Amino acid sequence: MSPSRLWAPWRAPYITRLGRRPLRGCLFCRARRATNDRRHWVVHRGRHAFVLLNLYPYNNGHLLIAPLRHVATLAELKEAEMLELWHLATQFMQRLDQHLAPHGYNVGFNLGRPAGAGILGHLHLHIVPRWDGDTNFMSVTAGTKVISMSLDQLYRLLV
Repeated sequence: MSPSRLWAPWRAPYITRLGRRPLRGCLFCRARRATNDRRHWVVHRGRHAFVLLNLYPYNNGHLLIAPLRHVATLAELKEAEMLELWHLATQFMQRLDQHLAPHGYNVGFNLGRPAGAGILGHLHLHIVPRWDGDTNFMSVTAGTKVISMSLDQLYRLLV
């Protein structure tokens, strides 16, 4: 029996990055300073916060919302920043509802490495669309998550 193949060409940039020296500095601060939003997957810039696509999404439509300021805890947020984070979460969940029609969402912060934070020091809110049955045999038996939409497609839908 020949092996099955799951083609995922959009993963090539991640694979070719392995073994290279990791990027220095804060991912969110780099994206905040960038002038090319598409290159940094920034889909919206607000007055106090911005929205970008998660480069390694858990599901289609996985978004990150971060304050413009480099702060690590909720207690460090100013009221205007906190309000804008939640306003953007609501606004972009509505956009995701229109374009992807998820059945639900996981929304939250991973604060600190023990809580699952992959990027420490710059607080960010995860918006993860969920669908009934989005945990299938691929994730259960092969430890593989199938993402059916490319980042380019999602970017074009949300900007």
